[in-house]
Amino acid sequence: MSKVEWKPGTFIYPIPAVMVTCGNMENSNILTVAWTGIINTNPAQVYISVRPERYSHNIIKESGEFAINLTNSKLAFATDWCGVKSGANVDKFKEMKLTKEKLNHIKCPGIKESPVTIECKVKEVRELGSHDMFIADVLSIDADNKYIDENGAFDITKCDLIAYANGKYFEMGKKVGTFRIFGKKEKIIYV
Repeated sequence: MSKVEWKPGTFIYPIPAVMVTCGNMENSNILTVAWTGIINTNPAQVYISVRPERYSHNIIKESGEFAINLTNSKLAFATDWCGVKSGANVDKFKEMKLTKEKLNHIKCPGIKESPVTIECKVKEVRELGSHDMFIADVLSIDADNKYIDENGAFDITKCDLIAYANGKYFEMGKKVGTFRIFGKKEKIIYV
């Protein structure tokens, strides 16, 4: 066998590094999260997992809402900084010179500098152990106009999204294929 066996752990990398906003326009916080993802298409649902001792945990639990702000290479420093500083002690928007953006469906702000903000309403909280999982309905996806192509689609290649892997941040690379990369001529067989 050519693989080395390690103890069970979290090793599904890379994963998105996002800044989650919570609170309201006057009293808000930013929490960096790497445990996030899509869990359903219809209705559109996502999740974030947050340690209960984190400052933002109770804010999200009490308000029942949050926004996931995708991050890019320009936001890499702020993404990391907001993940190691507590909102109980500092105003992360002010310290990182980030702009609060009023959102359409929830009271917490988005981050104007983020290429995409996903407005979320908490549907369920699952206590899992080290983290609580906030399962949320997606109320809106707000994409910056400069990342929309001539066909009205979001062009991910324009925004330099970053991902997290094993303690490091990486800029997402070039496109290497498309959905159903094997080609349209092949017959698809579902089992």
